[in-house]
Amino acid sequence: MSQTTSTTAQAEAAPPSERGGRKPPSRTTTRLVVTIGFILIAALLIFLFLSPPAPDARPTSLGFSFNSFFQWIGNLGPIVQIPIVLLIFAVVVGILLVLIEYAPRQGRGYFWLRLISCFAIPLLAFMMLRPYQNAVIYVIPIALIAGGLLFYADYRAREGAGYLYQLTLFLAPAAILILMGLIYPSIATIIQSFFDKTGDNFVGMDNYVWAFTNPQGFWSIINTLIWAIFAPVFSTVVGLAYAAFMERARGDRILKILVFIPFAIAPVSISLIWKFVYDYRQGEQIGILNALVVAFGGEPVRWLDVWPLVNTFCLLFAFVWAQTGFAMVVLSAAIKAVPAEQMEAAQLDGTNAWQRFTNVTVPGIRTAIVIVLTTVTIAALKLYDIVAVMTGGRSNSTVLGFEMVNQQQRFQSYGHAAALAVLIFIFVTPLIIYNVRQLRRQREVR
Repeated sequence: MSQTTSTTAQAEAAPPSERGGRKPPSRTTTRLVVTIGFILIAALLIFLFLSPPAPDARPTSLGFSFNSFFQWIGNLGPIVQIPIVLLIFAVVVGILLVLIEYAPRQGRGYFWLRLISCFAIPLLAFMMLRPYQNAVIYVIPIALIAGGLLFYADYRAREGAGYLYQLTLFLAPAAILILMGLIYPSIATIIQSFFDKTGDNFVGMDNYVWAFTNPQGFWSIINTLIWAIFAPVFSTVVGLAYAAFMERARGDRILKILVFIPFAIAPVSISLIWKFVYDYRQGEQIGILNALVVAFGGEPVRWLDVWPLVNTFCLLFAFVWAQTGFAMVVLSAAIKAVPAEQMEAAQLDGTNAWQRFTNVTVPGIRTAIVIVLTTVTIAALKLYDIVAVMTGGRSNSTVLGFEMVNQQQRFQSYGHAAALAVLIFIFVTPLIIYNVRQLRRQREVR
């Protein structure tokens, strides 16, 4: 009796595809079909987005699109827009929840529900995204292939029909936002970097050659590397010093708040504050730095125009002033997490305070130091506000983030701007990968 009960329980716990003695489908065949399908979809998408739309062409079948919807809702008042957007959002979420709840169930009706929705949803999405007449030859095959792949993979899933379908619906909203807001713009920027300023003529690597040979592009790269090297080091060292000295100081909370305040200030406000610090003018000096120089008998200096590299470090100090608060907070929390037993054991061994700090505290907060270094480095690589407000890039103080916007907004050179954006992406990517690996190692240790 117990053996029969155990066998029945195992049969109920087994995936639906394994019940009744049916052999699970081959994953190799499924993966091969899905891979070929994704390759076809990628090729059709490339042709779709590279094909020029016909501005005067009407939508082929739906009669409306995302563009027409946003144009219509943009003409309404703000009070009317909010409930309409909320209503549409609720309808979409409701449809997804209904499909997630009912589609995975067994039965002929639910089978047809999955089959129809697998083809209908991609078709509606692509037609609303690109409804022009000259895109129909791409939209319909993409929708058919995407729906067919989803239904085929879901039908052959070892967990049973409906599993992959349900999982896809759960992931679809976030995946669509990532594709439209991150992946597609990134690919479009990389493609744009190989075209001229108008975006019509292919120029190959000319934009990248310009970035390394033209003074604006060359100094933006050099200055960005300087920022990426010195800014995180200065911020981490000063922040670690603050965290260590304030750990046992009286009123440490108030002191930490005072140090953290610059990080909470907007970058534009920080730029204005430090612009007054470096201010230069004839007669009475209102800038603190030049006021001190004049008080000791010197001549006022145009700090933001002194080149080479003096003005760059002047800007860098403003950035370090703001980032030090962030470094201090993270490192202070890490120092508190260092086991007290280790410090007591080191003290019993006769070590002094500096030896305990270098041999116990610093190794214990290594992960936090890496996080601070990489985070500040990424912030330095994409810097824009401080340079734009304080110097406007003059006197070779420009950086990649500022020059990218400058080339696009001021000179309308989209090819140069895209090339500089790709360079920023190349510089940032290794840091992100390294940071992720460090976090994974930390989790494995835990």
